[in-house]
Amino acid sequence: MKASEMNGLSVEELTEKARELRGELFNAKVKKATGQLEDTAKLGTLRRDIARAETVLREKRGAST
Repeated sequence: MKASEMNGLSVEELTEKARELRGELFNAKVKKATGQLEDTAKLGTLRRDIARAETVLREKRGAST
């Protein structure tokens, strides 16, 4: 998900999206450890998406304060 797409989300939606992405990252790490993950690039993609969500969330919280 691009940062421009995340800008359209509310703070609550961004928080939920970050939580969802963290869950996906955890599951992907478990699959990697057990040898079931085929697309190992997914780990990096998920980490970057989490960082994007957190950055946009921080920007929105800072702007409202």
